[in-house]
Amino acid sequence: MFADPETWVAIAFVILIALFGYFGVHKMLLTALDHRADRIRTELDEARRLKEEAAKVLADYKSRRASAEREAAEIVTNAKAEAERIATEARAKMEDFVARRTKAAESKIAMAEAQAVADVRSAAAEAAVQAATTVLSQTVKGKLADDLVAKGITEVRQKLN
Repeated sequence: MFADPETWVAIAFVILIALFGYFGVHKMLLTALDHRADRIRTELDEARRLKEEAAKVLADYKSRRASAEREAAEIVTNAKAEAERIATEARAKMEDFVARRTKAAESKIAMAEAQAVADVRSAAAEAAVQAATTVLSQTVKGKLADDLVAKGITEVRQKLN
């Protein structure tokens, strides 16, 4: 029995365990394990607290994002409405401008027509007077001719102008 190496290993093991017990190694191991368990528990509590805090921050950012998206949608809607209103006003102003310009152009055309008619009448009166003067001066002679020519010219000018 003492010749077997397994026996000596068993005796050495028992002596080692007894020495560990005598020096309190088991207490040191248990204390170290307790400290490690406390440290792990503290880390787990800290991780839970950080997780809850992160969840709150995430919820806060989600609500802010939703609020920002609603606000952006309102801004876009308001901008579209404003653009529509400005386009409508611009269209109305343009139509008014075109109508005023058309009316002004028509007025100028009417004035030009009236002036042209007056110029034509004046030219026709001058031509008629000239023709009457020429015809009467060639056919009628003397004082009577001069009186008739003057009277005819005056009448033609009054009627045509």
